[in-house]
Amino acid sequence: MNLDPTLGLPMVYLVDDEDVVRDALAWLLRSRRLLSEGFPSVEAFEAHVAGLPALFPSAPSCLVLDVRMPGTSGLVLFERLADRGLLPALPVIFLTGHGDVPTAVAAVKRGAFDFVEKPFSNNGLVDRVEHALTLSAETLLLRRGAVGVQKLLDELTERERDVMQLVIEGRPNKLIADALGISVRTVEVHRARVFDKMNVKSAVELANLLRGA
Repeated sequence: MNLDPTLGLPMVYLVDDEDVVRDALAWLLRSRRLLSEGFPSVEAFEAHVAGLPALFPSAPSCLVLDVRMPGTSGLVLFERLADRGLLPALPVIFLTGHGDVPTAVAAVKRGAFDFVEKPFSNNGLVDRVEHALTLSAETLLLRRGAVGVQKLLDELTERERDVMQLVIEGRPNKLIADALGISVRTVEVHRARVFDKMNVKSAVELANLLRGA
């Protein structure tokens, strides 16, 4: 597993009410040089997350989550994470007993990354965790790119945004000038400034940049 080191150290969150399960998972992950944090309940995990920066997670992460626990269930936590739009950056792997398999399958259809039935295969589970961390890293890179593009857009003046919109629509300078009631020369100046501020060299490159944001 090769992740972009600028994203920070990957983290696996373990939420299971059984101490022995959390300890076994932590040991297993350490054998693959993966960091983990364990929580005995959904409430404990949510209290921990509440104390973290708003942009969570900030490093590649995944959540290994028991379906059934005293208090708030793993399914309820999953739904809360889904409602907050966190699943792509924080993929969820459910741990299930045999009787919970249909429930876990339904959760996968709603966006969970995977489920693993107890007793689980050590290597199989860590392989899935590593895959989930890779997905999280890809999501964080896309989010970083979108934030970077937004910062560039914030540097544009209102008129430059007007010109940019018409440029990416493919209109030539003459039609842009007519649409905005300005001279062709003024359009050329604004167009050049937009390209410079957005760090692009063509309308096609500009359109691709905005499409990926």
